[in-house]
Amino acid sequence: MEMPKASDADKEHFRSVMPDHPEVVVKPMFGNLGAFVNGNMFAGLFGPTIGVKLSDEDREVLESTERTVPFGPAERPMGGYTGLPEVWNAEGDGDATRAKAWVEKAFEHVATVPPKEPKAAKPKAAKK
Repeated sequence: MEMPKASDADKEHFRSVMPDHPEVVVKPMFGNLGAFVNGNMFAGLFGPTIGVKLSDEDREVLESTERTVPFGPAERPMGGYTGLPEVWNAEGDGDATRAKAWVEKAFEHVATVPPKEPKAAKPKAAKK
């Protein structure tokens, strides 16, 4: 499975459409970026594609009205995430505003999910 790397321009665009909330945490993930609230990912970057996790109702609206794409590897897209139309990556025509609106909806939806519990540290093997 090939993992596309996001360009610096892709990463800059991703950060530019993130909600301005102190709870938003953007961090690197496999050469791309993920955006989290309460430890749960609400948006991700896979190459140039921004994926969002929406409520079922919002996802249905987005997928039925826009040219969305699968999010993640072609052979195994991430369930529950919708890739925003790739033409929204270009500047102009209010596309960044449209992307921001859907990313905000994803943030609001995932913010209602209980906080993710941190993984327990694995015990270290005893040295002999």
